[in-house]
Amino acid sequence: MKDLLLITPPFTQLNTPYPATAYLKGFLNTKGISAFQMDLGIEVILELFKKETFEELFDLAFENNRIISENCQRIYALKEAYLKPLDQVIQFLQGKNQTLARQICTDNFLPRASRFNQLEDMDWAFGSMGFQDKAKHIATLYLEDLSDFIIECIDDNFGFSRYAERLGQSANSFDELYEHLQEHPTYIDQITIEILEKQIQDINPKLICLSVPFPGNLYSAFRCAQFIKQHFPNIKIAMGGGFPNTELRSVTDVRVFDFFDFITLDDGELPIELLFQNINNAINKDSDKLYKRTLLLENDIVTYKNNSLKPDYKQVDIGTPDYSDLLLDQYISVIEIANPMHSLWSDGRWNKLTMAHGCYWGKCTFCDISLDYIKIYEPITAKLLVDRMEQIIAQTNETGFHFVDEAAPPALMRALALEIIKRKIAVTWWANIRFEKNFTHDLCQLLKASGCIAVSGGLEVASDRLLKLIDKGVTVEQVAQVTRNFTESNIMVHSYLMYGYPTQTIQETVDSLEMVRQLFEIGIIQSGFWHQFALTAHSPIGLEPNNYHITPNYKTITFANNDVDFTDNTGLDHSQFSYGLKKSLFNFMHGIGFELPLQDWFDFKIPNTSIKQDYIYDCLEPSVNFKIKPRAKVVWLGTQPLVTSQSKTKKGYTNHQLKLNFHTQSGAFEIVLQKDYGDWIIGILEKLKPISDKTLTVSDLKKDFETHFEDFELLWFSKPITTLKENGLLVL
Repeated sequence: MKDLLLITPPFTQLNTPYPATAYLKGFLNTKGISAFQMDLGIEVILELFKKETFEELFDLAFENNRIISENCQRIYALKEAYLKPLDQVIQFLQGKNQTLARQICTDNFLPRASRFNQLEDMDWAFGSMGFQDKAKHIATLYLEDLSDFIIECIDDNFGFSRYAERLGQSANSFDELYEHLQEHPTYIDQITIEILEKQIQDINPKLICLSVPFPGNLYSAFRCAQFIKQHFPNIKIAMGGGFPNTELRSVTDVRVFDFFDFITLDDGELPIELLFQNINNAINKDSDKLYKRTLLLENDIVTYKNNSLKPDYKQVDIGTPDYSDLLLDQYISVIEIANPMHSLWSDGRWNKLTMAHGCYWGKCTFCDISLDYIKIYEPITAKLLVDRMEQIIAQTNETGFHFVDEAAPPALMRALALEIIKRKIAVTWWANIRFEKNFTHDLCQLLKASGCIAVSGGLEVASDRLLKLIDKGVTVEQVAQVTRNFTESNIMVHSYLMYGYPTQTIQETVDSLEMVRQLFEIGIIQSGFWHQFALTAHSPIGLEPNNYHITPNYKTITFANNDVDFTDNTGLDHSQFSYGLKKSLFNFMHGIGFELPLQDWFDFKIPNTSIKQDYIYDCLEPSVNFKIKPRAKVVWLGTQPLVTSQSKTKKGYTNHQLKLNFHTQSGAFEIVLQKDYGDWIIGILEKLKPISDKTLTVSDLKKDFETHFEDFELLWFSKPITTLKENGLLVL
């Protein structure tokens, strides 16, 4: 028996658990409140995609005359070929049957339907030895064939990372979702409920908390709550997570509370603790119960209760995310397209952590910066962060981390990297960032040395006018320089791209595409995704639409309130650009199509770009910088050199020198210095290693140097020191 049951309803990700319940369980551990967590999504997927279940699905589709399209007819005709390897393929994607890769990579092992029509040149995409990734890609297409069969013949709401998503999108009224919940449970609903029922019987919790991060989880959350209310009426049910935090702040429909007893908003730690205390002390009068940001039904009216004066917990006090109970060895790694950056979201098991609560920038006009999860910025120390990383590694045996910050702060990333290097732990990590100027070449080198492999960030509209209007705090030139710094450090870069921003002209859309084309052609961005601007109620644009020349189409809100329909006063239909932007980007990500005129991506007339052909290239022109930043930290990531003495005598004067030979991971280099300078360098490099809490600054070096010699600047910008700077001497 446990006090709480924490559930992520279907569906989020196949490859790794969504972290909300792990965060909550880690906090509850600090309070002595017992909890069990489950990712209902992965459990349903594993039950659905097994040979025994799919045999039944094929029979159901045939009996109900649902096999209509040529594609599904083909899949059904080849059903034995689809069924035979299914269990093995799932095991392979779980990392348990790796020798199957070579078999999958043969042409006739897995059957192929429409998902294979666009199969890429596999040798080009994965190389002759990339069997594992190549096989994952083929196996993913095979599963997507089967998912197409489910969608057409069994349940048109199915999706690997979402279920009935449409019912949760822009659902100003609860009517449509409520009507669907009155219908007979679907086949997938039945699987979900069977697994849920068994877990409830095993755990016997007092409170069940359903975390709903996305619209694609909403229907299943309500279906689960409906079942619990009908069959376990004594158990209280709460909903929290990203969807209610952004969408359900204005809910007034009392029918919602036929399913849930409580909806908690924003950070869930204190609201859940108070709910548990209220339930545990059932003898208390309702008037004595304390709540934090909780919606409930009171006197048949949806009521917002926030009568606890206790402040939210600081990040230092919420504990380490706890991944116990989750089926960590059963998640499925898939590769949908042959793009290494894109695969990070779907391939591999990542531990999720947050460097800082909220966003340190907090100004972007399209973002929900009025809400607490972005507005309240609170970082934690690098030492505590790495402590938590080590605890999670010990629990999960996984050393991969995805930092899920709104935007990871550069200063904290620097401190994190130094702490990782200091503790000599080998980890792999990636994060979401802003492409700001603080990501210098040297900082990117440090991040790479600590295990950073990738970053994602918003370029949004690649137009300086619109970036200023967005209040992004960056320019296209700056983005180009920062992405160059990451790429040169072997850190992959993914860029979020936007079109249809208020007042955006056709010319700006075309110019933005040209900027993106050049960024990919030069190779300083490796992945990207276009999305059309959406107006949200809690963003600066949503709060002050007149300032951005749009006319909102407000609707009566009784349920969800976030996305707002609007009319752009320019009168442009930005959706017409969607196909051309996405098609061109898909080609650019595969390194092709750069030579084509932009017009070729569209089936309607567009203006010529006004961006000169070498604009991005010119942004990257190196500039010689002889400025010294006294407070900049200096770190040496290299090894100590092998030292040999040498001397040269000329006209009776003997010049004593030291030759310092350094070995790097991939090679070696040497520098030659006057002996006294060389002795100083050897001693100072030892002090510059990131092994202590004290990090020397440029000012410290200058002061130390000038106790022995003169003219620090002459040495600092000399060829030998420049060579060291190119090979691990970092100025941060």
